[in-house]
Amino acid sequence: MSVRSGMHATGLAVAISVALLSTAGAVRATQVREPVSRDELLRRVADERAAGRRFDALKICEDVLARWPDDRDARTLEASLLAELGGSVRAEELARNERSPREAVTMQRLRADVVAHEIRWADAEPVNPRVPYAEPDAAVADLDRLIADKRPDMQDIAARARIDRLVALDKAGRADEAVSVYDEMRANHVTVPAYAQRPVADALLQRHRPQEAVSLLEDSIRQDPGPYDPVETDPHIPLMYAYMESNRTSKAFETIDTLAEREPLWIRSPVTPTPIQNSRKVDADLNAALLREYVGLLDEAHRRLVLMSDEAPANAAIRRELGLSELSRGWPRQASDTLAIAGTLDTNDTGVDLGLINANRTLNDYASVEPSLRNTETLAPRSNRVKEERLSWERERGWQFDITHANGSGSSPDYGDRDAETEATIASPLIDDHWRVLGIARYASAALPEGDVRRERVGLGLRGYARGLEAYVQALPSTDRFVGRTAIEAGAKYAISDHWTVAADWSSAGSDVPLRAQYYGISAKTLDTSVIWRASELTQVKFTASRGRFSDNNKRNAWQAALVQRVYTAPYLTLDGGLELGGSRNTLPDRPYFNPRHDTSWAVTGRLENLLHQFYDRTWRQRIDVAVGQYAQRGYATGWQASARYGQTFEPRAGLSFGWGVGWHNQPYDGKRESRVVLDLTMHWGE
Repeated sequence: MSVRSGMHATGLAVAISVALLSTAGAVRATQVREPVSRDELLRRVADERAAGRRFDALKICEDVLARWPDDRDARTLEASLLAELGGSVRAEELARNERSPREAVTMQRLRADVVAHEIRWADAEPVNPRVPYAEPDAAVADLDRLIADKRPDMQDIAARARIDRLVALDKAGRADEAVSVYDEMRANHVTVPAYAQRPVADALLQRHRPQEAVSLLEDSIRQDPGPYDPVETDPHIPLMYAYMESNRTSKAFETIDTLAEREPLWIRSPVTPTPIQNSRKVDADLNAALLREYVGLLDEAHRRLVLMSDEAPANAAIRRELGLSELSRGWPRQASDTLAIAGTLDTNDTGVDLGLINANRTLNDYASVEPSLRNTETLAPRSNRVKEERLSWERERGWQFDITHANGSGSSPDYGDRDAETEATIASPLIDDHWRVLGIARYASAALPEGDVRRERVGLGLRGYARGLEAYVQALPSTDRFVGRTAIEAGAKYAISDHWTVAADWSSAGSDVPLRAQYYGISAKTLDTSVIWRASELTQVKFTASRGRFSDNNKRNAWQAALVQRVYTAPYLTLDGGLELGGSRNTLPDRPYFNPRHDTSWAVTGRLENLLHQFYDRTWRQRIDVAVGQYAQRGYATGWQASARYGQTFEPRAGLSFGWGVGWHNQPYDGKRESRVVLDLTMHWGE
């Protein structure tokens, strides 16, 4: 075939194709222009709606109304479709503007849809931050009006409104009311659906009923295993907290870690070609870190939060929790900086405000606490966290009472065969955010071979606070017949930074002077200075230097260094190891009390602490301390030394604690081995 004939054939083919396409287009145009009846269009609306394609159904419905504007069936369908698509307010507006009023039951059903969306909107930022519960309260009021309609044909709507009201009450911070209504429903054998079980479980947790919350959340997940609406919290997260509060720690870890592993890091969206970060994955990872913080795994929790913050530096929730983690690890200044950044990312986050309040309390910076707390109470007056912060602050700035008592038995050059020591202090409420007045009473006694001895002092003191600083001065006149001197005592402790602290304590008649010296009327002026470096809860080093000038002209210089290092951490359990070194010198060794010319000692230490039981503010802990080492005294053989103590602390509620312990100590003195067993008791009331 020639080139010319080939081109001719190609042109003919193109012409035929164009003709066919034109014919097909004409056919389609004829089909589109073909009149379609109203009934046929309404059937299409019903079919699309039944298939779940509500947007397509709404489009056809609008076509019907464009041709027949007053069609009542089409307008009814339009309102229903709008309500199903979330446009319940517009649906109700259209229904109210119809020429022929709808049936009362239809209007009430539309009203119930509107209120349901009001409840969802309550999760958003309030229109007025100073009236934070206006939206959920309005939803509760609207639901009450629906419930109050006693007409027989409205009862199914009223029943739905009662269920929705549980959700609204929880969002309105009215947990007590929500639980009361739920208890009444349960007594009447009313079944609560999955969507309402979750807020009821939240209310139950606030009322300290975690076991019931677990049952509700587990049942809601069985009924509705997901996937969940992106704006809703995955119910596995509150379930994790319910397990934790029920002391089912392993189950809590399994729940949140499984959720975090299951959620993908990135998700694809049809609106963007690039993957976007999965917010549910962020929520799961964040709460997995928080669980570790709550059970005492502070280092692991902090490392997780640091990584998350590095990946999402503008995420306000992550930044807030990072600051709170820093605070729990003993870094209040660093925490304040991190929380301040979080506050700029979300100006209405009360968690940030509470964190800053706690950082200031840790630093003894009390002047800013009350104004900040009042502002937070304005923003979230029904928040349990805010209420607990208020109670904690009232305890801290109120009266404080402490008493310690120890009974010893054994042979000791300082304490004799039997001894006892008691100290009680009562501190006034904070005065002008900087001061407290103290009442102090001390009593010590010992049964020495040469006779009984007592040390009795009662007096007053003044304690002052500034940012990072705590200082005191107190006068304690003697009421015993052995030493008639009034003890004037003063001291200060200053946190230079989150890691360095210095302290000094001076007394004109030190209470740590041996009771045997007290028996002979000997007192001493003492000065103790110390420097503490604390990396975190894991590592601490302390060095103390002491000097005593006794009234018999003896001068004592002593020093002690201690290292404590965390060696193992598990949920609610810590194990620390350490090393202690010390020594002393006395200028007059031949005194009627133990004062070697020169001695040194060292010991390897261990400490185990764990939580035996916890139910919200009620806790029960135990602690075991051991130390084994060597003691060397000039002029005598070097010998081993050892000590051990077992103790427990019980807190029946926040602000009240009781403690007891039994200790044993053994070491050589002047070449003779001495031992002592001590029973100690403590009580604290305040904060």
